[in-house]
Amino acid sequence: MNPEAFTADAGPAVEAQVAGDMARRMLPVLPVLVVVAGLIWGADGAWSSAYAVGIVLANFLLAGLIIAVTAKISLAVMMGGILFGYLLRLGLIFVAVFSVRDAGWISLPALGTTIIVTHLGLLVWELKYVALSLAHPGLKPARP
Repeated sequence: MNPEAFTADAGPAVEAQVAGDMARRMLPVLPVLVVVAGLIWGADGAWSSAYAVGIVLANFLLAGLIIAVTAKISLAVMMGGILFGYLLRLGLIFVAVFSVRDAGWISLPALGTTIIVTHLGLLVWELKYVALSLAHPGLKPARP
C-alpha cells in the first residue's frame, strides 16, 4: 500500500467548490444588504456594507483555497494551513477594517454588522446545499 495514500487528499477540492458556491449565492443578496444598510445608516452605510461583503467573500474564498491547496500536499500541512490560515484571515480582516476606520465614507456599525451577519448568514444558508455524506463530499449532487 502506498503510504502517500494516507498523507494527502487526492480527491476533488470540495472546499473550493463550497466556497465558490457561497460566493455565487451571495451575489443576489448583495444589493439587498446594501439597500438595507443604506436605509439604516445612509450612503456611508451602503458603501460600508458593500465593502464588508467583499471582505467576507474574500475570507471564504481564501479559506477554501488554503484548504484545497494544502490538502493535496499532506493532511498535516492541511491542518497547519487551516490553523495558520485562520489566523492570517483574521489578520487580513483586521487590516481591512483598520485601514478604513477613519475614512469619510465608512460607517463602523454598518461595517461590523454586515461582516457578522454575512459570515453567519452564509454559513447557515450553505448548510442547505452541502452534502453531509462521505459518498458525496462537498455540494449535494443535482437531482435528476
